Amino acid sequence: MKYYAVIDTNVIVSAVMAFNKSNEESSPYIILANVLAGRVIPLFSSEIIDEYKDVLSRKKFKFDVKLVNTLIEAIKKHGIDTKKADIDEILPDPKDVVFYQVTLEGQKSQNTYLVTGNLKHFPSKPFVVSPKQMIDIMLKDEADELFRNINRDIDLNNRSR
Repeated sequence: MKYYAVIDTNVIVSAVMAFNKSNEESSPYIILANVLAGRVIPLFSSEIIDEYKDVLSRKKFKFDVKLVNTLIEAIKKHGIDTKKADIDEILPDPKDVVFYQVTLEGQKSQNTYLVTGNLKHFPSKPFVVSPKQMIDIMLKDEADELFRNINRDIDLNNRSR
């Protein structure tokens, strides 16, 4: 199953920090790993990519330049460049508006999530989720699909008798 998501910069930063500390249990790390594996399809705009580059390149993080460039290229390669929807809501941080706009545009054609570590910066909507909530959604969907397949197999076995 594929998931479409706009990934807030704070999630990317936390994922890279977790990678540098070999913390594979970090929820942001798991989200980013799913992006790189093609299970989560990132939606982005040029503004989002520019913010990723700007923030990940800040000296205070001391992230490896090659890692940052490789990560951004992977997001662009595996993701979908998406235009921005018009919105009426006013968000607390103007820099977050583009993430919400791209999410709403994505919502027009597929179920799209906004994955953020700052839930309070966005309207309370079912598609605005934390990294942990996104992982829970993916795990629940997997379990549901497993049980649907089991039920289908039971039905097929009952019919063949």
